[in-house]
Amino acid sequence: MATRRSVGQLAASSASSFSPAYREARRAAFGQAIARLQQGTSAAATTLLKTLIDPGRPASVKVLAAEAIFNHAAKAIEIEDIEARVSELERAAEQVKSPRR
Repeated sequence: MATRRSVGQLAASSASSFSPAYREARRAAFGQAIARLQQGTSAAATTLLKTLIDPGRPASVKVLAAEAIFNHAAKAIEIEDIEARVSELERAAEQVKSPRR
């Protein structure tokens, strides 16, 4: 039993120092993947738009492209609205911290 405890304690201490480094490495790898995807957004948008206007595409495919375009446009508007609201809140909070005399 004593051996199991010491092995468990060793594993716990190793995991506690390994875990933050692992999470940081995972975040960095994910960030790089997202950056690569962001580089492809222009080509993806072009593909959606070409698909939407291509007379040779089935109507079902065009509908999916149209839905994707609308969904992404709506999400972009929502994000812009949230960013504007956060900026307003930050300005208001800053004014509360240091009121003008």
